[in-house]
Amino acid sequence: MKVFVTGVNGQLGFDVVNELKKRGHTSIGVDIQEMDITEAESVKKVITDANPDAVIHCAALTEVDSAEDTAEKCRLVNATGTENVAKACKALDIKMIYLSTDYVFDGSGTGSWLPDDERNPLNVYGQTKYEGELAVENNLSKYFIVRIAWVFGVNGKNFVKTMLNLGKTHSRLTVVDDQVGSPTYTFDLARLLIDMAETEIYGRYHATNEGFCSWYDFALEIFRQAAEINPIYKNISVIPVDSSAYPAKAKRPSNSRMSKDKLSHNGFDRLPSWQDALSRYLKEIKL
Repeated sequence: MKVFVTGVNGQLGFDVVNELKKRGHTSIGVDIQEMDITEAESVKKVITDANPDAVIHCAALTEVDSAEDTAEKCRLVNATGTENVAKACKALDIKMIYLSTDYVFDGSGTGSWLPDDERNPLNVYGQTKYEGELAVENNLSKYFIVRIAWVFGVNGKNFVKTMLNLGKTHSRLTVVDDQVGSPTYTFDLARLLIDMAETEIYGRYHATNEGFCSWYDFALEIFRQAAEINPIYKNISVIPVDSSAYPAKAKRPSNSRMSKDKLSHNGFDRLPSWQDALSRYLKEIKL
């Protein structure tokens, strides 16, 4: 199988290409230098020339707060760019996997969001990713929409690295405890995405690591595990605070619990627990 991957320089694209190589598939990875997804003709030509069997679309603008000030730029990449990729896939009659986000939901309640629940984003980033979902759904029948959250991987910035860096210079940290969701390790996610690409069991899915936590819970576990590897992370105090302590331009959903039952029902392996994923990640980045 030949798979075309956008956003190859990001956390997820990096791991997707590695997983494809492990399985003996052919990968064609591009980033903005090779293909600007906002340029429809460029997208059409580059993907048509590659002639892949599937496209895994990882490229996106994900700076949530800055998106509030650059809404049109964010929309151009996340919505129009996704539509350009979807139309190229339609012309070739190939499958597309689109990475979306928990931010398409409004975060109300305490239950777990189902893949087909009503979408009602709270911020510009979530709105543009929602519009990207619609672009995929309106142009294709052979698609996977895969919603993820709280992403961490070897290649790029993320919450785990931020905590570890702060822990080197601070003995006391405050972290919000009123936003609940699930972390997603890109290494685990990449394996699932290739599993999906090898099938035709299309639709919307949620794909985070198993288990729920708040950002505060996540930070506690990061330092608990990190301290077992490197003594500099011992005796760091993590204090829970309300999100109002960190005013942000973009409103965040308080409930990002997402049900992964559809994965099981359709025969896909669910991702390991987020604690297990974190353990493997900390070993991988060699604290």
